[in-house]
Amino acid sequence: MVPDRAHKLQDIDTKIIEKQTSSIDIELEAMIRCCHVNDRKGQEFIYRKFFASMHRMCTKYTNDEDELVSIINDGFLKAFKKIDQFQFAGSFEGWLRRVVFSTLSDYFRKKNRGLAFLEIQDIGADDGDALNKLYFEDLIAYLNHLPETTKKVFIKFHLEGYSHQEICDELGISEGTSKWHVFSARQKLKEQLTKNNLGK
Repeated sequence: MVPDRAHKLQDIDTKIIEKQTSSIDIELEAMIRCCHVNDRKGQEFIYRKFFASMHRMCTKYTNDEDELVSIINDGFLKAFKKIDQFQFAGSFEGWLRRVVFSTLSDYFRKKNRGLAFLEIQDIGADDGDALNKLYFEDLIAYLNHLPETTKKVFIKFHLEGYSHQEICDELGISEGTSKWHVFSARQKLKEQLTKNNLGK
């Protein structure tokens, strides 16, 4: 009798946890749908929930706080305008990170400043300069030549700002494997740049 009761209690706990997790997802989905009709409450919810993670991502590229906030705010505005493009497949935060990163890239392009999105320590300075001059659209075009997993890890690490540990947890790979994919992507990007005479 005791084991049966223990199993029942465990089942109840599991259902409670699942319900709590589900309610969080449902709340986020509801707020995203509110944004579809320009609802201020939904927009404020999304902004407050994801501002800190967008800020952490953008601090890799500029330390100017006024510049940071301006870029992030523009990124959120852009996301709200095109939020109907998010089809509730995959991570909303990942989608938002790409929108904000694209905004960041556009900002640096207009300022005629290179976007040093790669922390390159393993290739030559000339190659690093060439890579850092790539912008969002150019980078995506080059990434399409990479193997799918390598592309996914590179995007999550450099474009979406996830740590190697977070990537490991999501994709079920080791930290060493995650780092290898990033290294491999850099090397293949270098080869593509050299092939197209951009690395000179």
